[in-house]
Amino acid sequence: MELNTGQQRLLFGVVVVALVGLGYFLISGRHQSSAAPPPASPSATPAATGTASVPPATVPPPSPAATAAGGADIYEWLPFTQADLTEASKTVVAFAAAYDTWSYTESATAYGAKLAGLVTPQYAAALVYGYGTSGVAGPRMSDKQVSTGTGAIDSITSFGADPTSITFAVTITQQVTSTKPAASSDSVYTVTVEDDDGSWLVSNLELSSLGNQ
Repeated sequence: MELNTGQQRLLFGVVVVALVGLGYFLISGRHQSSAAPPPASPSATPAATGTASVPPATVPPPSPAATAAGGADIYEWLPFTQADLTEASKTVVAFAAAYDTWSYTESATAYGAKLAGLVTPQYAAALVYGYGTSGVAGPRMSDKQVSTGTGAIDSITSFGADPTSITFAVTITQQVTSTKPAASSDSVYTVTVEDDDGSWLVSNLELSSLGNQ
């Protein structure tokens, strides 16, 4: 039986619809079979749903600095303490100022009174004697000299234990005004102080250049 044109078109449409339906069925069946998850094993442990928190690493506290154990106290090796050194230094600076601070109007007795408490009695007597000698007092009076002294410690040169003593290198600056032009000079001395029952007193002074000869 020969089909006319309309019947041919209808048959072609039915075949196309049938083929499309068959393809969809095959594709859908394969997708479902491959995507289905396998049944869970009854003996399997359920997976944790939360995020596990990892405890932070324990860091031991830093050990204290070993300054006390490793550091050296230099005063353990010296015959004087840090407080002694401080007091001795103060005496030296005060003495340096008093030693070269005087006026032509000042008597030997007045000069000696300024040194009281800074020098030993024996050395004070020697300084007062030198201040009053004619060779020193004569030019001081005739030129109407007025002197101002200041001192600065440069270093420690030595120390002793019996009696406890410290010797300093000291620069003494002296400024002198008189009937002549003003003059200024710097001289380096060695000044020795001794511990006298807790008080530090100057027991000797000399020019450093004399000690190097």
